[in-house]
Amino acid sequence: MKTVLISGAGVAGSALAHWLHRHGIAVTVVERAPGLRPGGQAVDIRGVALDVTERMGLLDHVRAHRTRMRGMSVLDGDGREIHRSTETTFSSGRLANDDVELLRDDLLRILHQQACADVEFVFGDRITALDQDEDAVRVAFEHGRPRTFDLVVGADGLHSAVRRLAFGPEEQFTRHLGMHLAIFSADNFLALDDWQLWLRDGEAGYGIYPVRDNTELRITFGFAGEPLPAGHRDADRHRQFVAERMATLRWETPKLLKALWEAPDFYFDAMTQVRMDRWSNGRTVLLGDAGYCASPLSGQGTSLALVGAHVLADALRRADGDHRAAFARYDERMRPFVELNQALATENPGGPAAEASVERAKNAIALDD
Repeated sequence: MKTVLISGAGVAGSALAHWLHRHGIAVTVVERAPGLRPGGQAVDIRGVALDVTERMGLLDHVRAHRTRMRGMSVLDGDGREIHRSTETTFSSGRLANDDVELLRDDLLRILHQQACADVEFVFGDRITALDQDEDAVRVAFEHGRPRTFDLVVGADGLHSAVRRLAFGPEEQFTRHLGMHLAIFSADNFLALDDWQLWLRDGEAGYGIYPVRDNTELRITFGFAGEPLPAGHRDADRHRQFVAERMATLRWETPKLLKALWEAPDFYFDAMTQVRMDRWSNGRTVLLGDAGYCASPLSGQGTSLALVGAHVLADALRRADGDHRAAFARYDERMRPFVELNQALATENPGGPAAEASVERAKNAIALDD
């Protein structure tokens, strides 16, 4: 293959663009948003994903942007501290290890800067139709002219349009985990100094931690419940839904809810996994959350995206133009790794056993030379 279209300029899509260009393939990335999506929580690069980052020549750069948490406090419903730790945090696990926690938008910027000089990025557009045969994929866009590519990669997240067009409705492949998550930023009105706060009362709670040299907070709301009906992606409705579910919490909740309505980078979704028997259909293949979302509850979504991008690109390189063989190798190499990491969100018992499960899962694949 000579040309590849990637849908999605997130971690998975940007990392794959880098690897494909390195292997001599012309890459176009189309992203529905007008630019790189801002905001998001702190994410972790762990185990073999650190090896991928090093092979990209980015490990030192990534480490320079890591968070600098000193520890955390766990609070009761009235904001009283009931536990503290300087050894571990809920967002990153044990502090004294080689894993790297950094903000999602920092990682995304680093990956984009690595790829943008050599890759065509088209922002503010999206794929609306795919027509593939034995030789190529003809792609229609919402705004741009139709184009033809050798392969199409769906790296467009949990609600992947490429998955829907190539495989069918989302509901066939998603598994709700009984929780919702909202993430947004605010000024550091709590004056936190590299310290996390976690509060839970009943089936709802939140985590708060400072970023950007303690000038800003990232706030994560979580609560149990059934997902909203499919297709409801209106941000204001989501804010209202979150605000109603969190309104019964005490302590600093009124200030946090005010920040929710003012935040320019509000994100909300149900905690969901994507389970599929195959990740390819003809000349179309899925990568990262689009094919095997593990959910933020696993703590491994970013590592799955980075490793998946490397494995897919390497399979295409080795296949010498045979995309069927490449996709089969990609599936064979990634599926055991994906299954172990998805299990972190659904079967993890917590405590020391949880830590052992993470250590096993994050290293459960070896990169080819």
